[in-house]
Amino acid sequence: MLATRAVLRGSLRGVASASRSARLNVATRSPFTPNASRSSLASIRQYSTRLSEVDPTEDQLASADNGSASASIPNADAVFPPAQNGAGQPQAAPAFNDWSKSFHGLSTEPFSSEIAEILQAPIDPMDIEMKPDGLIYLPEIKYRRILNKAFGPGGWGLAPRSETNVGPKVVSREYGLVCLGRLVAIARGEQEYFDPSGIPTATEACKSNALMRCSKDLGIASELWDPRFIREFKAKHCVEVFAEHIPTKRKKKLWRRKDAKLDYPYKE
Repeated sequence: MLATRAVLRGSLRGVASASRSARLNVATRSPFTPNASRSSLASIRQYSTRLSEVDPTEDQLASADNGSASASIPNADAVFPPAQNGAGQPQAAPAFNDWSKSFHGLSTEPFSSEIAEILQAPIDPMDIEMKPDGLIYLPEIKYRRILNKAFGPGGWGLAPRSETNVGPKVVSREYGLVCLGRLVAIARGEQEYFDPSGIPTATEACKSNALMRCSKDLGIASELWDPRFIREFKAKHCVEVFAEHIPTKRKKKLWRRKDAKLDYPYKE
């Protein structure tokens, strides 16, 4: 009822103001016109009659209708309910993790048996490479393929944990390996360079070196750090030969796989 009366009173004030303006205009600018005055008075009487005829019951019903309409308007949670966890409770939005400092998820729980089987699968001897100095290694692309197979592309990543340290001959940087939103390993990668123009390439190689070191914590190619496996692999798949350095004609002993040949600048 109060809302209805407020509307009618506002209308009444508007009509009264218009009538007052009309009277002022009549007094100052134009001669008296009885028709305009009668029209204003008729409008006042009309709104006064409507105000006096308002039924309190109707006003209460209108107020009730307004209240029910307000109550029926859904809030944001009703239209867009928040995500729920397994217990049916609202799940808070995940907070941003600063991986340069955060240890979020470290050792909270093991990965599934399917993922663990992929990560710890024995490596194929055909994938192992050997350097001339006798060091065996797995190319970094193999690590990436294993991680993609275990977690899916986009399910893992390397997060820098320090600035790139550029020394006179070596580039290094610390990285954290994050899998499925959890930190699983931290390692510092490093790479030598011989000319300042090679720093960008060395920086990328530094990242790959950190990936290789982080992968040890997941059991990827762990055999390559097992002394017994290294001895057995070299005895079965590798051979040490005398090789000549072509530009200098110097000879030295070098290692190679039995199914491969030495690359330039060496020859047997």
